[in-house]
Amino acid sequence: MTTTNWIQVTLKVIETLDALGVSYVICGSVASIVHGIVRTTIDTDLIADLKLEHVKPFVTALENEFYVEQESMYEAINFHRSFNIIHKETMFKVDVFIPKVRLFDQDQLAHRVEVEIAQDPKRMAWIASAEDNVLAKLEWFRMGNEVSERQWRDVLGVLKTQSGNLDVEYMHKAAQALSVSDLLERALEESEK
Repeated sequence: MTTTNWIQVTLKVIETLDALGVSYVICGSVASIVHGIVRTTIDTDLIADLKLEHVKPFVTALENEFYVEQESMYEAINFHRSFNIIHKETMFKVDVFIPKVRLFDQDQLAHRVEVEIAQDPKRMAWIASAEDNVLAKLEWFRMGNEVSERQWRDVLGVLKTQSGNLDVEYMHKAAQALSVSDLLERALEESEK
């Protein structure tokens, strides 16, 4: 994988999280690219276990290169929501999700896998497991009234690429908790065609 703008921007954010000792996992389209098919992306989504005491040092570390609002961070942390930061030079956006108080969000952090996302120099990052990426994409697909072709293509791309390597039993169990069992069944069937 070559180092492109989105990777460089994402690396700046995760380096800051690493320096603060904050657990994170890159999810969304970036994880779909890693586990499935290559496509363009307009942002990076990540889950970060940020606490209130991380806000000021996080902002201080990134404010020269990013638009980042301290108040949005406080609100996101307090209510387990998301905030975004935008790289000033490229306008590339990073959406940061604070883990919700539910098992699936904790599972995503626990199941994350370390992969190489850049070379020369070699850079590693924590990415959502293929299974959790599919489950999260199915949940987003459902919340978006099941109309996003891009979300569905990402799901099928990961399922086809990772066929035979997935913990399907875990996926069925988690899909039930997320109320997406029907979508998982449909996706598994379509991915085998």
